[in-house]
Amino acid sequence: MSKKGEMNMPKFKMKKIDAFTGAKSSGNPAAVIYLEENKKISEEEMQRIAREMKGFVCEAAFVFKQEAGLKIRYFSAEKEVQFCGHATIALMYDYFLSHKEEHTLEIETNKGRLTVENQIDANNAVFISAPEPVFTEHNIGAAEMAEALDLKPEYINNVYPITIVNAGNQTLCVPINKLQNVTELTPEFNKLKAFCSKHHLDVITVFTDDTADKSNTYRTRVFTAPFGYLEDPATGSGNAALGYFLKAYNFWNGGLITLEQGTDLENPNLIKMMIKQDDKGRAKLFFGGQATLRIEGEYFI
Repeated sequence: MSKKGEMNMPKFKMKKIDAFTGAKSSGNPAAVIYLEENKKISEEEMQRIAREMKGFVCEAAFVFKQEAGLKIRYFSAEKEVQFCGHATIALMYDYFLSHKEEHTLEIETNKGRLTVENQIDANNAVFISAPEPVFTEHNIGAAEMAEALDLKPEYINNVYPITIVNAGNQTLCVPINKLQNVTELTPEFNKLKAFCSKHHLDVITVFTDDTADKSNTYRTRVFTAPFGYLEDPATGSGNAALGYFLKAYNFWNGGLITLEQGTDLENPNLIKMMIKQDDKGRAKLFFGGQATLRIEGEYFI
């Protein structure tokens, strides 16, 4: 295409940023599209951009400034995502690197207003308040769930109840007894997608308290078939749902913990979580991590 043709095309500043990176872990890729208020973009165009990036990133975050903080919308290749934790970590880490004087910021999402804390200097991380949890009753039996995950029923850990929690996305938390049974899990995409559709689920978080690094508290894997891909390698909302579940059932006191995520025993992605009290005395879950900028450029529509 000629330079003249490019000048007539709408274009937006874009970055590919990997969230929850650290040590040798690769993190989870997100596209961040920076919008100006005077440059409008339609839902159809946002969905098209996310679809074109399938296989390159898991989700695309579209962000623009407003009077009070930032407004963000998220799209996967399949549909709009109500909240995406790793994309928020990616864009907010990038934001605070160039706004070091700011310590907190309010962001607006489809799941409400959330608080972001800049802890890059202290902990090389940003922390984001997860949406308020909503617990849902269900009638999913262990046998049906094991079948959907291609998992032996005896691998399910009966110490923990199987629970559905929405902390941005409707998430089924499934306890597994051993680390090996988590890392070797190989569910089939279409079967898992049909199971999620039947039970109105967005995400399945499997977890175990058997970790590779004993300084970490849980190992997780997060499956996201309804969004158009099998697995999220490093996740905010899926792990936040787990955190709310652990706190509600007294498996966690709310102190700072680190979760391992993924199949790599030696170099997992790392997600930090803690519970903090807001100014009204309410318990708020914050998840956090660092991010790494990989690509910077412009996106032409």
